[in-house]
Amino acid sequence: MTAHESILLRQDQDGITTLTLNRPQLFNALSEAMLDALQGQLDQLARDENARCVILAAQGRAFCAGHDLREMRATPEQAYFQQLFDRCSRLMQSLRALPVPVIAKVQGLATAAGCQLVASCDLAVAAESARFAVSGINVGLFCSTPAVALTRNLPIKRAFEMLVTGKFIDAATAAQWGLINQAVPDTGLDAATLALAHEICSKPAISIRRGKAMLYRQQMMALPDAYAHAAEVMACNIMDAEAMEGIDAFLEKRVPRWHPTRE
Repeated sequence: MTAHESILLRQDQDGITTLTLNRPQLFNALSEAMLDALQGQLDQLARDENARCVILAAQGRAFCAGHDLREMRATPEQAYFQQLFDRCSRLMQSLRALPVPVIAKVQGLATAAGCQLVASCDLAVAAESARFAVSGINVGLFCSTPAVALTRNLPIKRAFEMLVTGKFIDAATAAQWGLINQAVPDTGLDAATLALAHEICSKPAISIRRGKAMLYRQQMMALPDAYAHAAEVMACNIMDAEAMEGIDAFLEKRVPRWHPTRE
């Protein structure tokens, strides 16, 4: 087992890949090694035609406490920090660019870049005891890169409040504000996350892949361009065998017979 494999665990079952951060003694901080391990797995998954859904989980009392501050202080050079934040930004964008949905399964604390990690996933389910913060301001560092993901999840005033106060919000508040989809009892976190993943996997894979790519691309467009792009994608989608089967099944009042994997 390599060092990267030991700090990041992978499990594959029924089209669902679970990546588990495994530095519990250090609150799953995003060290350089952890960033490399995650990036490597996401690059592999981006090429995997059989992948249907990814769950991002963590071991221990924290989901992720953000960057490894001790590691960062060992190299107090601006060029090093620029390179580190660029690598982290690439990782966050890779989550959005991945062809399949990514679900954050959050327990414990998700702070700073750890909160950014949650915000960068397509979906998030959290235990009721989970807490979220972008707390860099408490050590004199405005969480600028986490702000990018945060402001794409929350209303700007909610996000700015978190960024300038560093205060924690609980899971119920995170769900209300839109940072996560669900806050569930701690004992039900595994089941709720798997239920969401299986629901995604029960739908045609090619439609999910087309849909995720379209969703984020149109978000960056002007309204007329967004509609033009969405219409083109939908026209292509309806020509897929899976969509034809789904429409026929609806008209014939029967359960659709999906292909088990993407065409």
